[in-house]
Amino acid sequence: MTRRIAFFDVDETLLAGKSMLSFWHFWAALSARHGGALPTPRSSGADRETLNRAYFRLFAGVPQAHLERAARRWYEEFRRGPEVCLTEPVEALLRHRSSGHEVALVTGAGEMLVRPLAEELGVRHVLATEVLTDAAGVLTGEVRRPVLGDAKRTVATALAARLGVRLRDCFAYADHSSDLSLLTAVGHPVVVGDDPVLAERVAAAGWPRLDAAAGPLRSRAVVAQVG
Repeated sequence: MTRRIAFFDVDETLLAGKSMLSFWHFWAALSARHGGALPTPRSSGADRETLNRAYFRLFAGVPQAHLERAARRWYEEFRRGPEVCLTEPVEALLRHRSSGHEVALVTGAGEMLVRPLAEELGVRHVLATEVLTDAAGVLTGEVRRPVLGDAKRTVATALAARLGVRLRDCFAYADHSSDLSLLTAVGHPVVVGDDPVLAERVAAAGWPRLDAAAGPLRSRAVVAQVG
């Protein structure tokens, strides 16, 4: 059987919202309970990589272990929402798992934010933005490289090479024009939602498209049975 990998963007491809912003609201609420006040992360006025780096600088000085614990607490609350995920892409992911395909999440979010989702969906590979820490395990506020744009193609290509998989046999699911580099790297690109740039590829090249309707995340018990 031909080995395949299905690469999935996360925010607004699997999750209905933006995980980094949702977590920040959770983190800010935690800080407020202890008498602290935090700024709101920038969401416009710069390119995506600059905004991504600026977001992680807000966590400078935080022990990584503390942030990881907070991320898991956030996820436990977040996953219970009535419209937390995009139903069709999650179902596609589960079909790939049941077919024996490798699945990888490819995202500009930090690994600590998407690792709980990966565990719940039975995903082994998380290709995410790596935060940097000092010798004591405290975040410096810098990242190795935001996994955005062409970087998504780079990390996907590296994983395929490591697993001995041909990219032309692989799938990729994404919602934004910045993901074109990842989508065009594989033999089976799938568009999620209605991004106008990607809609042109759907129309011109016949790429499949999945609906972006949101719903609840399937229970752990059901997900665990798949594959």
